[in-house]
Amino acid sequence: MTESEILEVNLLENYSNLKVIETDEKIELILKALSSKTRRNILRHIQSEPMDVSKIASNLTMTEANISAQIKILEEAELIKCDYSSGKHGVRKISCIKYNQLLLKFM
Repeated sequence: MTESEILEVNLLENYSNLKVIETDEKIELILKALSSKTRRNILRHIQSEPMDVSKIASNLTMTEANISAQIKILEEAELIKCDYSSGKHGVRKISCIKYNQLLLKFM
């Protein structure tokens, strides 16, 4: 396989955690998730540190409901992982990038 046959998507500058995606279904899910500017902005915001929905919404000047919907798509594409923790007003959903690097292989 030559370099021109591989599409590489880098989410972080640290390449220690590589995930290879080979199935058409997974590739389509990831490309759909990355097709939204809002979702790419979310990935940029949680790149350096995990953040909860309200902080992401505040940073992007969007509603928490919209950010939650976008996070769900990123989570389904397995680009991020979410944990829950106690907050002042209930449970907070904390999101962080799941992989440092994705390698999409078209078989």
